[in-house]
Amino acid sequence: MANYYTDHPQIKFHLDHPLMKRIAELRERGYSEKDKFEEAPVDYEDCIENYDRTLEIVGDVAANIIEPNSESVDLEGPHLENGRMIYASKTFENMDAMKKAGLTGVTMPRRYGGLNLPETVFSMANEIVAAADASYENIWSLQSCAETLYEFGSEEQRQKYIPRVCAGETMSMDLTEPDAGSDLQRVMLKATYSEEEGCWLLNGVKRFITNGDSDIHLVLARSEEGTKDGRGLSMFIYDKRQGGVNVRHIEHKLGIHGSPTCELTYKNAKAELCGSTRLGLIKYVMALMNGARLGIGAQSVGLSQEAVNEAVKYASERAQFGQTINHFPGVYDMLSRMKAKLDAGRSLLYMTSRYVDIYKGLEDIQRERKLEADERAELKKYSRLADALTPLCKGMNSEYANQNAYDAISVHGGSGFIMEYKSQRLYRDARIFSIYEGTTQLQVVAAIRYVMNGTYLSIVNDMLAEENIGEQFQDLKARVEKMIALYDESVQKVKDAGNQELQDFLARRLYDMIAEIMMSILILADATKAPELFTKSANVYVRMAEENVAGKSTYVRNFVEENLASFRAVEE
Repeated sequence: MANYYTDHPQIKFHLDHPLMKRIAELRERGYSEKDKFEEAPVDYEDCIENYDRTLEIVGDVAANIIEPNSESVDLEGPHLENGRMIYASKTFENMDAMKKAGLTGVTMPRRYGGLNLPETVFSMANEIVAAADASYENIWSLQSCAETLYEFGSEEQRQKYIPRVCAGETMSMDLTEPDAGSDLQRVMLKATYSEEEGCWLLNGVKRFITNGDSDIHLVLARSEEGTKDGRGLSMFIYDKRQGGVNVRHIEHKLGIHGSPTCELTYKNAKAELCGSTRLGLIKYVMALMNGARLGIGAQSVGLSQEAVNEAVKYASERAQFGQTINHFPGVYDMLSRMKAKLDAGRSLLYMTSRYVDIYKGLEDIQRERKLEADERAELKKYSRLADALTPLCKGMNSEYANQNAYDAISVHGGSGFIMEYKSQRLYRDARIFSIYEGTTQLQVVAAIRYVMNGTYLSIVNDMLAEENIGEQFQDLKARVEKMIALYDESVQKVKDAGNQELQDFLARRLYDMIAEIMMSILILADATKAPELFTKSANVYVRMAEENVAGKSTYVRNFVEENLASFRAVEE
């Protein structure tokens, strides 16, 4: 029987990493919960076995229920009835299967009914579910909104809402509005405190809300009258049971048809303040978005895996001119690059996830006691690394998903353009990944300060020194060292120009360069540890990165301020 976890040993490979011991220790509070909860692990080996067993269950449900339902979900999609969103019929089957398998409240503590799994394992589960159906992964993964409730809500709110999420109720984050997309400072949904009702009342419209008719909503709203920027925004919890919110419209989208994207109307909807006023955007949404971006990194890797699967299967079966097409250089070049991007992108995803796990684990402990000096230093280190890597992880993997889905259609030729083949759905589904939760351009904006202040250069130099890269890969390692020198030279060129517009224009080239250098080091280290899994991808990826870095460095080196005029609006 197919299993989307055990069929891909490259996923389990990332469970076997030295940092996982620290992650498990933090998550399990030194395995102190074994006396409180029968299901709590007693040691590290027991913990990893639990992670492995859980992922195997996810893989089984994904391969044998979610994937077989995916075409029907894509064709039917959700629909609107009397102001309420109704999922596609097979989506209900998916939700029921995941609930019965106990795969809800995945990262929440056991005291609220959760599984207490780390972000790294949740990312793996997200990848697996997305490979089966990226649109259902959108719905299922939004349980991660409970992280924001856990981190910033009161204990009363935690006890009120988190057990419901752990029991299978759905969540959404209601952020964007018709006039506030990427620029969330322009959010105008009004929040007014009612002394008579003893709660906040929300009024206005939200647009492009994924899973917008969920049971529990986190809502960004303007609580400070007369303000127009982010300092007037707060975060609220809206419970669907209270009423006051209707679905006005469900968007008809290019892809991810099973994931309902709703326009919502709020009319005196009763809500609770989450955390403190004025911190909704500058603190809570930033934390929420970072988690969502990691989730889309996992979603992207999952779809990339499925695109590779479909392309390899078709190429090995389709015969032309007396042989299967996977023997043609033009085809196996595409296939090898697709697989290399998948493996390198996955490695970046799980490195980022591990860093998130460590700093979040320490932050959680900090809520209970004062951290020791070495713990504070560890928290600072991994928080900084996670912040730096998240925009690379989301941006690059979402772009790779799009490229791999595109190439999967190319491998299929004319058949790829036919709706009966899955590759067309993967292509349609992937297109949103580099747009929602912050476009790739916004990931570049988030990353560029780490380019210009030398953080990324320091990270890759440390990686090159610390990662174990085998003797058989020393030639490739030397190529990476040359890439680092080209990157450093390019950054210095931009710095010396002292022109902000020039920096913004060239930022994407610098972003791509450092991301590909980082993934080159990661895939070489992976190939050293598991040559049977990653040697081919290491050889392909480093050469591909070398080609791209060399080209971009030449572009930056030869670009001058005067060239900008040629790229400004064609018609003004």
